[in-house]
Amino acid sequence: MRLTSLFILLCLALPAHAEGFITRLLNKPVPGGVAVLDLGDGPAAPQARYQGKPVLVVKEDGKRWIAIIGIPLTVKPGTQQLEVDGQALSFQVGGKHYREQRITLKNKQQVNPNAKNLARIERELAEQTAAYRQFSPRQPSNLLLDKPVSGPLSSPFGLRRFFNGEERNPHSGLDFAVPSGTPIKAPAAGEVILIGDYFFNGKTVFVDHGQGLISMFCHLSKVEVQLGQELPRGGVLGRVGATGRATGPHLHWNVSLNDARVDPAIFIGAFSR
Repeated sequence: MRLTSLFILLCLALPAHAEGFITRLLNKPVPGGVAVLDLGDGPAAPQARYQGKPVLVVKEDGKRWIAIIGIPLTVKPGTQQLEVDGQALSFQVGGKHYREQRITLKNKQQVNPNAKNLARIERELAEQTAAYRQFSPRQPSNLLLDKPVSGPLSSPFGLRRFFNGEERNPHSGLDFAVPSGTPIKAPAAGEVILIGDYFFNGKTVFVDHGQGLISMFCHLSKVEVQLGQELPRGGVLGRVGATGRATGPHLHWNVSLNDARVDPAIFIGAFSR
């Protein structure tokens, strides 16, 4: 009898189901992070939306549906709502402190652009925003992403950035300190959905991995893909450079989920609180 009671108590203490690999890897619910929510084991994929935008839904370990939600840096810690098949599902966002970075630029136009450059920046921002908002039905080939280059991480995601003493947008990606000409590889399979040579980002490539999971690579010295091209995982898309607003050769890599720029370190197992 006592053994039976002990067994029941142990069962009650255990979670209803063990967390899968994707949840353990990606669930970092902070501003600029990712929340993973259990959506049950129904026969069809639930439809999920966050802040009015569609969310990546996948089956974990072939058993349960999970929503993988990108949390914008602007979100305050507290309760957030995911809409699942028309019903609200709450989740909590914790806090995270991001450091400051101060950069001195010789080109003053890259800090306070004139009217002509501002018009160009606005056009380019509209192009890139449209790319981030694409949501294709394809499933990502992998969610543990490969590093696009082999090299040390330099500037982390989320830094509050000051250019010549003036605060600008936080750092929306992850930088790798690697030499010019280093080949850049796709961290997952995907379609090239945008190529540009932009005022701030320089030579840039966007890759759609599926369901709102999008990578952006910028400051390239050379682009080696074409618009609409399908890239395999590990396929070379270009070369590292220092084009646009860059103080030296490096790769800047953005990861976006449901049009929220999130910390790429989460997807390569390098996230730090």
